[in-house]
Amino acid sequence: MWDVLRDNWLLLLIGQYPHGPLGGLSLTFIIAILGLVLSFPLAILLALARLSPFRLIYYPAFALIQVVRGLPFLMFIFWVYFFLPAITGKAISGFTTLVCALIIYECAYLSEIIRGGIEALPEGQMAAARSLGLGYFKAMRGVILPQALYNVLPSLVSQFVSTIKETSLGYVISVHELTFAANQINSVLLTKPAEVYGILAITYFLLCFTLTQIARRVDRMITRKRGGGGPRGGEQDMVPAESKPA
Repeated sequence: MWDVLRDNWLLLLIGQYPHGPLGGLSLTFIIAILGLVLSFPLAILLALARLSPFRLIYYPAFALIQVVRGLPFLMFIFWVYFFLPAITGKAISGFTTLVCALIIYECAYLSEIIRGGIEALPEGQMAAARSLGLGYFKAMRGVILPQALYNVLPSLVSQFVSTIKETSLGYVISVHELTFAANQINSVLLTKPAEVYGILAITYFLLCFTLTQIARRVDRMITRKRGGGGPRGGEQDMVPAESKPA
């Protein structure tokens, strides 16, 4: 195993770059970060739609989230891979396909995290903000969302861990991420699949375990601040009383 790692660590880290496309662990990080960052605004809109008292807004958002969460991520990769070129009339790279699929998939999960963060705040905050003369959107942007997003930071980090693992499915459309790099190494060596995929498993485990520990530390930090009355501690206790359509 050490011989395989010593001879191929650079391919696993950055792919064939600079003599070829960037790949490996670096591309895995880039795809995961892009998927989360680009899906985040859509997730906020979906979360607000799920909290809307208006049926024409609530039910389409609810249906979209349930459909996306009820289907495997691989299906979204295939849909984007085959349908997006048919719609645009242009060839779409595997990288773009995977990022677009992640945006669709992650916005549904992130929206539920954000919605949960908003609903977990104490009641009365929206009313208090509105009594100060703030409109709904200003109150949500300036009072509710900052507290909710701060409180769900551990969940966002955990979702980033899941996103990193989901990028491994990019190898089916030849995206040069970490799993694809391991497949390349295995195709060359042929006789050491256990070593190659053992290294791959260990890499994913160490990466995800480290991020999970970071999420736990952030969670403990947030809990201490809320329990110890630190700065903004009073503000952490605010939640809108949102009603669902019957």
